[in-house]
Amino acid sequence: MEENSRRGFMGKAFGAVAAVGAVGSLVAMKRTWDPLPSVKAAGFTTLDMSKYEEGVMVTEKWRGKPIFVLKKTLAIMAEEKDKPEAQARNIKVGDANFMIAIGLCTHLGCIPAFRNDLNDFKCACHGGEFTASGLVQKAPPPRGLDIPPFKINGNKLVLGEVGPEWQTMKDNGVTL
Repeated sequence: MEENSRRGFMGKAFGAVAAVGAVGSLVAMKRTWDPLPSVKAAGFTTLDMSKYEEGVMVTEKWRGKPIFVLKKTLAIMAEEKDKPEAQARNIKVGDANFMIAIGLCTHLGCIPAFRNDLNDFKCACHGGEFTASGLVQKAPPPRGLDIPPFKINGNKLVLGEVGPEWQTMKDNGVTL
């Protein structure tokens, strides 16, 4: 009788030690799969939209990609007045209107140059052109410049975080 109780105790003790070891191993494996804190921090970029000047295209950086930020002028807004597809891409922060897009041509990934005198973008690689809203003006790009996920927080715009404005654009097919 005493032999069975000792054997039962040893079995239960071995099972408990094995269970604790298994849980510890799983926790350690999960931690190796999680992104590092530096990687998580690089996923979000906060832009203070009050610092941008009208008509001046600025290139920011997010996740290693160029991000075009253009505070639209009244002339650009007037050009877009009768173009619903351009208005759908408009990002309003406070009283200002912006074009924000990933600065890579959707044809082959070149970086288009902003032409201030024409208020458009030209990709020198294959001659593609985009409007000041990021829409295709001249082929070969298959679609307009992609708009990165963003969330508006007062006068700040957080790149990499999905806000209701970006989700509406995505749901309406304005961006991928």
